[in-house]
This record gives sequence, C-alpha cells and structure tokens, in this order.
Amino acid sequence: MPSKTLPKHDVKDLSLANRGRLRIEWAATQMPVLRQIRERFAAERPLAGARIGACLHVTTETANLMLALQAGGAEINLCASNPLSTQDDVAAALVSEYDMSTFAIKGEDNGTYYQHISEILAGHPEITMDDGADLVSTLHRDKSGLIDAVIGGTEETTTGVIRLRSMQEHGVLRYPIVAVNEASTKHFFDNRYGTGQSTLDGIIRATNILISGSTFVVAGYGWCGRGIAMRARGMGANVIVCEVDPIRALEALMDGYRVMPSVQAAAVADIFVTATGDLNVIDAPQIAAMKNGAILANSGHFNDEINIPALGQTARERRTVRDFVEEFRLEDGRKLYLLADGRLVNLSAAEGHPAGVMDMSFANQALSAAHIRKHASELEPKVYVVPREIDEEVARLKLRAMGTEIDELSDEQKKYLASWESGT
Repeated sequence: MPSKTLPKHDVKDLSLANRGRLRIEWAATQMPVLRQIRERFAAERPLAGARIGACLHVTTETANLMLALQAGGAEINLCASNPLSTQDDVAAALVSEYDMSTFAIKGEDNGTYYQHISEILAGHPEITMDDGADLVSTLHRDKSGLIDAVIGGTEETTTGVIRLRSMQEHGVLRYPIVAVNEASTKHFFDNRYGTGQSTLDGIIRATNILISGSTFVVAGYGWCGRGIAMRARGMGANVIVCEVDPIRALEALMDGYRVMPSVQAAAVADIFVTATGDLNVIDAPQIAAMKNGAILANSGHFNDEINIPALGQTARERRTVRDFVEEFRLEDGRKLYLLADGRLVNLSAAEGHPAGVMDMSFANQALSAAHIRKHASELEPKVYVVPREIDEEVARLKLRAMGTEIDELSDEQKKYLASWESGT
C-alpha cells in the first residue's frame, strides 16, 4: 500500500503525531463554542476555497481553531508565532493526521522562524491570521508583491494590535485587519483569566518555587497584568504593581496592591513579571537594584521587555540550571534567574492558556475570518474591532455551554431605553 502523501511541512518529529492527536481531542472537550462553530462551518462552508496563512502559537487550542477553519472549507498553512511556544506533537499531528501544511519547531532559531513565515507567504494567503504581527509586517516589508491577493486578516494579541495601528497611522497598512484582541470576550477573559493562570503555571513548572509569601512584582496593569496580579495574590503572594499610566496605577492601588516605581520594586522582588508590550521594562537600573535570587519572567509577546543583553553584560558567568531557567552570576556575586529566555513564560515553560478560555478567543477568530470573507469588498485597509454581534454571539454560546441562562429585555424595556422623554 503506497504511503500517504503529506502536505509541505517542517516539524520536529512526525512520530509524535498520535500523542498530539490525543491532546488535540482532549482540548476539544473544553472548547464547546468552537465545536459548535466548527459544526456550523461544516454545514455552511463560509470559507470554501479560501487560503488562510496563519502565524499563531502552535498549541492544542490553535489546532482546534485550524480544524474549524478547515471544516469551513479553508486551505490552511500554519507557522509558529513564537520560537518557544510550539508543541511539537501538535505540529506533527496537524501534518500527518489532519493534512495541514505546518512549519513549527519548538526552539527554532531566528532564521528558521522567519523562513517558516516565508513558507506561509509562499502559499499566497487570501486571509492572514497573526499573533504579534510578524506575518503582516514581513508581508508588507519583504513580500509586498503578494498583498494584492489578500482580502483581510485577523490579529490575536495586544502587541500585534499596537504594531498594526502604528502601520495604519503611518499609512502603510494595505488591507483590513480585525483586531480579535479587542473583543470583550477576548481581552476580558483570555488576557485576564488565561494569562493570569498560565503565567503562574509557567513560573511554577519552570522553578517549582512557592508563590505564597513571596514578593511578586507585576510590571503593567493592563488586562494581562490584572490577571497575573490577581492569580499571584490568590496564591498568597505580596503583590506590587509598576505602571506608567496614572489611571491604571490608581486602579491597581484601589484594587489593594502596592504601587511603586520599578527600581524601588526591584529591590524587594522575589519574582518580577513583565506584561507591558514595551521595550526594556527591566533594564540596567532594575538589574542593579535586584536582590540575590530574584526571578525574572515575561508574559508580553516579545522577549524585549527584559534587557537580556544588559543582563548578560553584567554577568561574569551564566548557565542553565533547569529547563527554561538560566542563572546569571553577576560581578558582585548576586545570582539572578531568567525564565524561558525572556519569552512568553506561559507558552514556553507551560502549555499556554487553558482551552476553556481560548474557546472564546478562537471562536472570535473563526467568526471574524468568515466575516472578512463575506464583507471584504466593504472594508477599508485599517484596523477594525470585532463586530459587536460576533462578540455577543460568542458570549451567548459560552453561557449556553456552561448551562447558564440570562434575562432578556421586554419590548417595553427596549422602548424605554431608546426614548428620551421619560425623566424624574
């Protein structure tokens, strides 16, 4: 019997495929909203013939998104959006079990990472899906001749939305992109509860330290920072928040956290986690102030939030002491510990967000892709928020899956809310 012809791919080990398939199936049991959308897509085929080029974290949850899109008729080409976030068994399963072109290897170097992005663009995508905007920026910078074939895209994360809005403001964004990250059913839940739980999961898996009683510093009090602070406090940590935004700083203070400048916080931190989307949040002054044994981790998209070159320059010795834990012995004898090379600790040292919260994020992705396919001719080259009706549909489906019912407005109440005549 002839062997099966596999799609184009570059993965670590195809023999891992069966394990990956089992894990994908397990994640599916926690993703009832996406399962309902997949069933609808299989019947309606809203993406029939669409070529989707995706640059996302290659995890069990992403695999279920890809299967929903495939059920809707799309041709899928997938690569990793972070060199350390790939689950190699999932990548193998997508190739050999589900017939998807996949280019992702955990620990791939920078050259391989961008070669994989080039492989996705070589598939001439009609719709792009991005997590961090590396696919979109590479397309605009290096492969602009392919842009005319693209009708639209989606963006999953805060950092990517920031980059795309910068492209829009500079007049260089050439096709419409839906900012899935801005959906209420994404950032209220994925960013807060998903990042909160998975960041602590990554830190604990990497270090096996006790969180309770530690001084835990969170840099950035956006939705991700809120979630991390909440979970750290829930595990018994003494939490400090560092912010540059006075409104967010005030909110953190009134939520019961200590708020102080990062250099001051660094002097007392046992664990320091960044979640800002900015550059060098932990820099030379913070490194100089840190006490012996401090742990540094990042939960922002890129590994720029911790100034790793500055850390290396102050060290007289560095070595890996555990998986995803690098020790830096400084000239004065202090030891600092960097987790996961400063990359997303939740995806590098753990499995990323729980499937139950990614269910909503990826439901938004799937429905946004169908929205783009249907309305492409009406959309301009700019960043759009997820349509409210999609956001609310995802919430309704999730509530139904969780066995929860809510009230509905009566016609009288709707009329009252739409009027201006009634007063005191």
